[in-house]
Amino acid sequence: MGIVLNGGTVVTAADVYQADVRIEGERIAALGFEIEQPGDQVINVDGCFIVPGGIDPHTHFDLPAGDITTSDDFYSGTRAALLGGTTTIIDYATQFKGESLKTGLENWHKKADGKCFVDYGFHMAITDWNDSVAQEMTTMVHQEGVPSFKLYMAYKNVLQVDDAALLQALRRAGECEALVCVHCENGDVVYDLVQKARQVGKIAPKYHPLTRPPEAEAEAASRVIALAQMADAPVYIVHLTCSGALQAVIDAKLQGREVYAETCPQYLLLDESYYDSEGFNGAKYVISPPLRPIQNQAALWTGLQTGILETMATDHCAFNYKGQKELGLEDFSKIPNGAPGVETRMGLLYTYGVQTGKLNLNEFVALTSTNAAKLFGLFPRKGTIAPGSDADLVVWDPRSSSEISVDRLHQQVDYTPFEGFRQQGKAIKVFLRGKLVCQDGELIQELPAGKYLFRNPFLRRKDGKHV
Repeated sequence: MGIVLNGGTVVTAADVYQADVRIEGERIAALGFEIEQPGDQVINVDGCFIVPGGIDPHTHFDLPAGDITTSDDFYSGTRAALLGGTTTIIDYATQFKGESLKTGLENWHKKADGKCFVDYGFHMAITDWNDSVAQEMTTMVHQEGVPSFKLYMAYKNVLQVDDAALLQALRRAGECEALVCVHCENGDVVYDLVQKARQVGKIAPKYHPLTRPPEAEAEAASRVIALAQMADAPVYIVHLTCSGALQAVIDAKLQGREVYAETCPQYLLLDESYYDSEGFNGAKYVISPPLRPIQNQAALWTGLQTGILETMATDHCAFNYKGQKELGLEDFSKIPNGAPGVETRMGLLYTYGVQTGKLNLNEFVALTSTNAAKLFGLFPRKGTIAPGSDADLVVWDPRSSSEISVDRLHQQVDYTPFEGFRQQGKAIKVFLRGKLVCQDGELIQELPAGKYLFRNPFLRRKDGKHV
């Protein structure tokens, strides 16, 4: 007995066409017309799009930050993701100082095991580089299914690594079929600017973007691209925010370098004026890199339209305004960095990308699902609608209209940066590996059913095969 979605429009990164979709077990069994078999359940989805389940390649659930932890753990965060149409997340497991990569990964497995409503994988963030860690990278890729690593050029004295570590990690990644993801900000410059601001009493949230200027991001992006070329390795720039960093990626791609980049809805739809919100409300938007001057938004939309930016992630890193963000009431540098967004990602991109004509439906699917699947070792199991692929499917009703409000969301945090934004379209049915888990904005899967994803090694694009 299977399930047939009847009357919808199938949308992939390459095609838009009328067809029914038949699910059997956990996989897509057939596409076409008159594909129903005896005993099948037929679900009418007239007027709706059928799209691949979303893949968010950048989340931070249950992440320690000093004496506090993000408000969303894997249970609440993945539940919210599912209700927004995302069926797969890739979270950043983190190796802290003194730990092995194995220990870091084990810690994140313990956090996530049995708590995920979506399928999930891990990147491994490296904060303590040494020869032993370099050797462990091969084990991570080929024995643990973790073919991507993250290094930080920011957060001096906490997460930041130096250029030598970056170069060596990139080189090692190139050797063991992995992709290095990089947070691009010049951490030394940021540290100096933050200390200078504090010394003269500039402690309000509005000084956060002034101490992390676009130039610090653009310089770091250019530098890591140069290091990747020296290492003969690919590189993936996370949460790109500004035209200067985008230009560095464009220049590299024009020279044939293997550089990839993501951006996030907050950088497309919010700008630095939000830091001037009444009272301490600007703290809600303290993220790194920060929100930018509004003119950067046009450049980012162009980056999405032209394929320079491959993925739309969230960097979901939620801290409550009350009790957590308020730790920085007397000093903006003590405000925990991060904001929620895992539930609103697909709706925002559809509303302000597709509905405005900036993006077409194929680009919407590529940015929210397919490209991440290809880059991070999940395609064609995830990220497309084809016989044999996992039946991670979203029935998207473009006729639905709503307003985003923290009261209607399921993220475990006391605000949304997108309060009052209009949303056109909605995930009215969500299937995870063939099972209907969400319907009409309600979770009908009572227990978490997400599975850990052992991802494939990174596929080098320059020669079409593994290194």
